[in-house]
Amino acid sequence: MSCLTQRSRPKAPQKLDIMPRSKEIQEQMRTKVTEIYRSGKGYKAISKALGLQRTTVRAIIHKWQQHETVVDLPRSGRPTKITPRSQRQLIREVTKDPRTTSKELQASLASTKVSVHSSTIRKRLGKNGLHGRFPRHKPLLSKKNIRACLNFAKKHLNDCQDFWENTLWTDETNVELFGRQMSRYIWCRSNSISDKNIIPTVKYGGGSVMVWGCFAASGTGRLAVINGTMNSTVYQNILKENVRPSVRQIKLKPSWALQQDNDPKLTSKSTSEWLKNNKMKTLEWPSQSPDLNPIEMLWHDLKKAVHARKPSNKAELQQFCKDEWAKIPPERCKRLVASYRKRLIAVIAAKGGPTSY
Repeated sequence: MSCLTQRSRPKAPQKLDIMPRSKEIQEQMRTKVTEIYRSGKGYKAISKALGLQRTTVRAIIHKWQQHETVVDLPRSGRPTKITPRSQRQLIREVTKDPRTTSKELQASLASTKVSVHSSTIRKRLGKNGLHGRFPRHKPLLSKKNIRACLNFAKKHLNDCQDFWENTLWTDETNVELFGRQMSRYIWCRSNSISDKNIIPTVKYGGGSVMVWGCFAASGTGRLAVINGTMNSTVYQNILKENVRPSVRQIKLKPSWALQQDNDPKLTSKSTSEWLKNNKMKTLEWPSQSPDLNPIEMLWHDLKKAVHARKPSNKAELQQFCKDEWAKIPPERCKRLVASYRKRLIAVIAAKGGPTSY
């Protein structure tokens, strides 16, 4: 058949192979490496002759010596689709914006022709120490708040430990009747709805109590339940009924100082005059600074213990709060105050911003 009568076959479109950064050496090349090695050549000579890395030559020969073959052996699993370059891209994106979802990362990789499931992305990030977690809730800080916290930490960084141990730490918190308001995981089968798989909710929280408490390095002081709206008069009555009895109870020295936050009710003109008339020395305190107050850790302990007892009404809630506050061990209080300098260092390291405390 002449060339003119031959039917020419259409050429198949060429596929663009996107090779990973570390491509696999072909079997023919691996065979050539072993042949040259058996002729008496060393790693360096083989590497130079074939244009391969010396470590690659060593790995091929080691595999041949161990298994007496250069063919691909069965592997433990499917080779990963995420190349080292794609992994660096994932880490870079979540480091820049921790709120990026795995679905968004999946779309980002797809734009570079890397198609993987979102669960694969989460596993790969987990292997690099990046795990999905619920974010911490911290107060919104203004530049003025940040600057004040930083100045406080720097000013008191070198204060002696005796000063902190002789400080009466105070604060208020709200304890809700039906459990801690937080997200929780459960294990269940898909579409399984039963009493143990749901968390009941009550309109407006089902009730709560506001409490004021105090503690020092030697232990907890009194806990007062706040009835009604908190104002300067109510606050002054709380101080009058609870501060000095607590100071005597936990045996503070005569030079003790009162710590309180910068809430307007606590720093009003009438409250300032009341503190002055009753000769109570206060610690200058920056606004919006819960990271600086170790009593926040005790509030967490209190709420956890109270809700473990499952109070059914506000009267029980109030009583359980008082019971569990009194049960907090003095050793716990002592450790919180003993590590206060580390807390100040953390605030300085964060330049006055939020810390892990």
